[in-house]
Order: sequence, then structure tokens, then C-alpha cells
Amino acid sequence: MAKVLYITANPKPVEASYGLRLGETFLKAYQQHNPTDTIERLDLYKEEIPFIDALVLNAWDKVAKNEALNDEEKRVLGRMTELLDQFIAADKVIFVTPLWNLSYPPLLKAYIDNVVIAGKTFKYTEQGPQGLMAGKRVMHIQARGGVYSEGPAVDFEFTDKYLRGIMGFIGITDYTHIFVEGMAATPDKAEEIFAKAEHKAREAAVEFAKNYQRT
Repeated sequence: MAKVLYITANPKPVEASYGLRLGETFLKAYQQHNPTDTIERLDLYKEEIPFIDALVLNAWDKVAKNEALNDEEKRVLGRMTELLDQFIAADKVIFVTPLWNLSYPPLLKAYIDNVVIAGKTFKYTEQGPQGLMAGKRVMHIQARGGVYSEGPAVDFEFTDKYLRGIMGFIGITDYTHIFVEGMAATPDKAEEIFAKAEHKAREAAVEFAKNYQRT
């Protein structure tokens, strides 16, 4: 039985988001093939996701100097530790994101900053940084209104490139990306496009549901 962490980064209701709808299709198919796995949901727009700000930087500096933290610093660092521990405990992680202005929602970046932590998910060695999360599986489900898989906009898709890169940095190489795109470019074909993406999502869910031995 695997632990699956399902992370969404979109404040819209499911029915108003192609990405969230595709994510639910994938998750339903996954659960049909692996009903004993535990699914934990994390909505980045409904949970507290600390940003790296002056408070956090000051608190980290205090920790390094073995100085006492105030109550708010303890609370925020405690929340960051909760998010980190949750991520580390998951065997599989599913990210569901939109493409906004060629990039990702700010809360996704904030979340990544909570889980990419030296000494926890990667470490520095004489040969350079080394990821510590080998054995996890990551699925990225993405919706984008334009077409970025081919044509002139290929080089402007930064969300999946970033997520794949940062997951690789912490040692996760078992990474899959599925997407639905072009709905805004061809609104008259939006539901047809989505139906085809759903078929691919169900197929991908079967593969992602396969059990494996985590290292």
C-alpha cells in the first residue's frame, strides 16, 4: 500500500478548471486500480503555505546561531516542517497545476521552497548537490489554454520544465507529465480536446498505479 500526496494549485472550483477536472479523472482511475492506497489531498490555496520572507530568513538565521525563536517564528517553522514531513512520507506525489503567464502559480513555488531543504531532501557533497528522494514517483497534470507542446510557444512553457528540474534536483527521476492544452486557442473544440486528454489520463493512471519497491 502506497501513500499518495495529491497537490492542487488552483483556487477555482473543480468544475471551472480543465486541470482540476483532469486531475480528478486521473485520481479516480488510479483509485480503481489501486484501491488500497491512501490518498492525502493538499490544496495550496486552502492551506497555509509559508513564503520565504523576512520572518523565515531571520528564524533560520537564529536556528543556525542556536538563538531562541519567538512564538510566531516557532509556529511558521513548525508549519514548514509539517509540509516537509508530509512530502517526505509520500511514496507518490501528484501535482495538478495551471500555466499562468508562462509560469506556475506563486503558491506552487512557495510550496517547493518548503520541501526543497538541504539535509532533508538533498545534501551538499564534494561532488555537488545530491538528491535524497530517489524512489518517489511524481506525476504532473497540467492545463494550459494555448498550445505549448509544439510550434512557436514550445520554449515558453516553464512550469513543467521547472517542476521536472527541481524534482530531479532532489533525486526524483521517475517523473511523468500529462497535459490538456489549446482550449482557449480553439474554444469551440475545448470539450473535444478535454475528452482526448481524459483518455490519456486514464491510461497514465494505470501505469502510475503499479506497485513498486521504494528505495
